[in-house]
Amino acid sequence: MNNRTYYRCKNCVSVHLQKNEILNFKQEKQRYAMHNNDVEDARYQKFVSPLSKQILKDQNKDAKGLDYGCGPGPVITHILKNNGFHNIALYDPYFFPDKNKLKDKYQFIICCEVIEHFSHPAKEFIKIKNLLVPNGKFYGKTELLYKDLNIDGFKEWWYKNDPTHCFFYSKETLKYITELNGFSSLIIKDKFFVLSN
Repeated sequence: MNNRTYYRCKNCVSVHLQKNEILNFKQEKQRYAMHNNDVEDARYQKFVSPLSKQILKDQNKDAKGLDYGCGPGPVITHILKNNGFHNIALYDPYFFPDKNKLKDKYQFIICCEVIEHFSHPAKEFIKIKNLLVPNGKFYGKTELLYKDLNIDGFKEWWYKNDPTHCFFYSKETLKYITELNGFSSLIIKDKFFVLSN
């Protein structure tokens, strides 16, 4: 499996990389800097469009949002701003590391292709819940493990091959996170999911 060791959690039905094989801060930043994150790229915009369309549908233009783990090219924020949203903060530990953004409260938080990078997802979801106002929404996009994934299927799964991806979620994992953290609801769509505070 790319010569890396993975474990499956029987409680939450997630799969995670062995801790000592997770890239360090410098290695991760170098890898992220290699990503093509051009916010004007039509293919990139189309890729995130299921999520951006849902946010445009759910949120008022004056809603306060946070693009959490936005990377060097915050494409969803770019799309939302082009649609009249101008109150979106950017936070990324590598490219927008202003921790003051984590002292505020938000009507919505976006994590687009981010949560699979969480080396400590339990801590991250506690933090995210605390950043949301009551009834605030968390919009997440990641590739989910399919229900009957076996070892051979996981070996062939392309999504694990990015060396910065260290934690993988199933629908059961998302339900576990919802209950554990006291989110009021979970909606799982084909390409994304929404947690309500």
